[in-house]
Amino acid sequence: MQRPAPQLGHGMALTRRLDSLLAALLDTRADRSMTRRQILGVLLGTSVSLAASSALGRSSQALCLLTPPQTEGPFYPIEDQLEKDNDLTRVKGRAGRAKGQAIYILGQVRDAQCRPVEGARVEIWQASANGRYNHPRDLRNPRPLDPNFQYRGTRLTNKEGRYLFKTIKPGQYPAGPDWIRPSHVHFKVHTAGVPELTTQMYFAGDPYHERDYILNDLPQHERNRVIVQLEKPRRDMEPDAGVCRFDLIL
Repeated sequence: MQRPAPQLGHGMALTRRLDSLLAALLDTRADRSMTRRQILGVLLGTSVSLAASSALGRSSQALCLLTPPQTEGPFYPIEDQLEKDNDLTRVKGRAGRAKGQAIYILGQVRDAQCRPVEGARVEIWQASANGRYNHPRDLRNPRPLDPNFQYRGTRLTNKEGRYLFKTIKPGQYPAGPDWIRPSHVHFKVHTAGVPELTTQMYFAGDPYHERDYILNDLPQHERNRVIVQLEKPRRDMEPDAGVCRFDLIL
């Protein structure tokens, strides 16, 4: 179904604002008030050195290890929804904002030769801040739905392969006896000529990592590639938000 033309307030204007944030975060020329070290710290987190980050733009096979695939899980959206832009914190037509800590997820889609992939469709879906999916298979979950949360979003990468989402840090939830899933965001990447990538992104410091069967199905060196560090926001972002970078290598 063709999506109606976006309206000011939560549509084109908001998308343009997020695009401006993406440009400022990923291009040092976009904000002379921030030093290169500050910007790289936001983009790559404390676990990646400045030397490694300066090499990120070069065609280095060593830095372009494929993103480990993971299961899509039982809550992949089965019904299309009109509202699925890259800001999941608000729903068109509703004045409220989703509950929880806002997070900005930004990154770059590249191929195995480290070349940026333009026009890739990046799709995310996740639980709300209280650990509930908007999905028929999660109906037995007693936690309430958040009417102001979008639960799913999509974005096409720009000519440099970059994307940005604004969402809420998802809550943990029980997945079985003695098993609580850590906070995570599901990703799918669709692009022509390359097999679809399905994976999950996790947050550093979550106490449930050690006993999560899905995360620990990956070897340690691959586990580290799907765990991100939340950094402090820029001045033009929500003051209590977190910012992380999650590159996707196909």
